[in-house]
Amino acid sequence: MATTGEAAATDPHVENKEEKKKKEPPVRYWEEKGKDEKQAEGDGGEARQQKEPKMRKRKQEEAQKGGKKFISGKSDPFPGPAPIPQDRLQKFKRKEKIKKRRQQHYKLKDVISRSEETSKMAQKQAARFDLLLPEDAGFLEGEEDEDTCTISQEDIADAVDITSGTKYFNLKLSQFGPYRVDYSKTGRHLLLGGRRGHVACIDWQSKQLMCEINVMESVNDVKWLHTENMYAVAQKKWLYIYDSNGIELHCIRKFNDVLRMQFLPYHFLLATASATSFLQYLDVSVGKEVAAICTKTGRLDVMCQNPRNAIIHLGHPNGTVTLWSPNQKEALVKMLCHQGGVRSVAVDKSGTFMLTSGMDKKLKVYDIRTFKPLKSYFLPAGASCLSLSQRGLLSAATGDIVQVYRDVWNTPVTKPYMAHRVRGTAWGLQFCPFEDVLGIGHGDGFTSMLVPGAGEPNFDGLDANPYRSVKQRQEWEVKALLEKIQPELISLNPNELGQVDHATFQQRHQDRVTALGFDPLAKEKFVPKFKKKGRSSTGSVEKRKKKVAHEDQRDVIRETVEDKMKMAKERKERKSKTVESFGLRSALDRFKK
Repeated sequence: MATTGEAAATDPHVENKEEKKKKEPPVRYWEEKGKDEKQAEGDGGEARQQKEPKMRKRKQEEAQKGGKKFISGKSDPFPGPAPIPQDRLQKFKRKEKIKKRRQQHYKLKDVISRSEETSKMAQKQAARFDLLLPEDAGFLEGEEDEDTCTISQEDIADAVDITSGTKYFNLKLSQFGPYRVDYSKTGRHLLLGGRRGHVACIDWQSKQLMCEINVMESVNDVKWLHTENMYAVAQKKWLYIYDSNGIELHCIRKFNDVLRMQFLPYHFLLATASATSFLQYLDVSVGKEVAAICTKTGRLDVMCQNPRNAIIHLGHPNGTVTLWSPNQKEALVKMLCHQGGVRSVAVDKSGTFMLTSGMDKKLKVYDIRTFKPLKSYFLPAGASCLSLSQRGLLSAATGDIVQVYRDVWNTPVTKPYMAHRVRGTAWGLQFCPFEDVLGIGHGDGFTSMLVPGAGEPNFDGLDANPYRSVKQRQEWEVKALLEKIQPELISLNPNELGQVDHATFQQRHQDRVTALGFDPLAKEKFVPKFKKKGRSSTGSVEKRKKKVAHEDQRDVIRETVEDKMKMAKERKERKSKTVESFGLRSALDRFKK
């Protein structure tokens, strides 16, 4: 008998198993599985197959409920996107929904729907990111029975931090005053223009002088252009363009006797008002004159712009305010605002309210949407200069006293919010963008006044970034030039640009007549045929004409009657449908068949 070892050695199955083990590659440690695990897998395979339909069913139920489960097995207690308050959504609302017509082209319908979806998504995103804005606007509040207009600038500068306290300062420039003032769009740079020829550019926050020149003739106004590298100076004869180093770039002789200037940043247009009653527009991107309008209203020394629609507002000595666009030679609107001459005009950031001051010592608030007065205030000496801040504060200069009013158009104002006396007669006022600062140009130089709550605390870094570098400014300038709005799009109602112009039948017919040179729908005049034997007498000819005219008239009457019957039938069907939809039944309905 063979032993067990010998039998195993002679058994071919055992030899095959040993050969397979030798041929198999070595197993790594992470691929090793114990016998217990393999046995558990084998035992749990059938149970897993039974659980799979239950898990699939549970996932379907969760998907229907809208809840998600985490690794821990708990469901999301707040499923879906976070809700947004309606007041915050209204803050970022862009436009009303476009009314879609039933018979509309499918491509246009698709474009409109996609545009509305994009606008709605942008509105929601802006409302969500509003929580991330770090700064908040604050106003000056006094103690019990304390009037805020009695608080001096020195007390405010001592109470605030060192950085804010340095924003209150005075520049004594009594030799070349009074001064006109202009801040750049970012609020970082200041431009001063003295009546006697002194022009200076300052980085007012760091108090660094960029350039200082004397043009050796009188200066009427100064204005920054699209960047802080160029500015325009309205001198005694002509309009000059300088760079930030004080080098003269252009002398534009077409623009003579300029008194006031406004720059439209999104159109790259410099609007000028002259003593010869001309309103002119200069495209600074190409250096060409876009429009020259003779207003025929005399000397133009009161001017402002509407930031919302780029319409220019001009004040006149006869008490009227006119609204102008470069596309029309006539005024869009003429408003009689004062019994005397208009001294100053200002429009708020939203383009809703217009404030005017006149020789009748009144300050009036108008709603531009309806062109009707809302409020009227009496100032003892009148206001020579007006300026509105980004947060709606109004500054009014009366001689050497500058008063700041709060919430002028909503509630009746009885006293100023703040007041400050300067050393000379105020000649120019402007609030600094994104800062609680009011710049005052007067006969003795310049004063930077602290006005808490005046500036917008959060800025848009893609539009006007006060802290941008040279590279960022260059990139922004290229993008702004590419996105420049053409002057033909300036209109009183900017919402008209997003609407579809439906041409009427008369307009289309008129276009067809001008294209063809004749009216294809016109009927030929009936000329009676000449007949012999006395049948073409005057009486018989008139009878035949009347007979043809009556037949034409019958056709017209028949068509109108058919149209009326058709409209009445449609109205009746519509009424019956509405009655059925609302379920309104009458007691007489039981007699109907």
